Amino acid sequence: MKAPKILPWIARKAGISDELALKLWRRAISEAEHLTGKCEGSEYWSLAVERFLSIVENEVGSTPTYNLTPAPRLSWMWQHQTRMSLLSLMAAQNAYQFWQNTWGSNQLAKKAA
Repeated sequence: MKAPKILPWIARKAGISDELALKLWRRAISEAEHLTGKCEGSEYWSLAVERFLSIVENEVGSTPTYNLTPAPRLSWMWQHQTRMSLLSLMAAQNAYQFWQNTWGSNQLAKKAA
């Protein structure tokens, strides 16, 4: 399995090596596979990324105290992106339900007339 292309960027932002980031990614995908029981699908990938960011944050938090610049928390970005994608799906679903209800009420009105 190929690692995501964003892995080196996250590693640099967190202040860890690319090799460590790859190890943490492999750990995250194995945990996601164990938790979901499958190795593909949107649930698997979202859990894998969420676990990876969480593991990276924990790893950065356990670094020695002489690191003067704290690494940024990245999980907020993933959670925000997930919320935004869910909002667009909810809007599409609501529009479809509105259309379906309107179409159904129009059909009932035509049958009654």
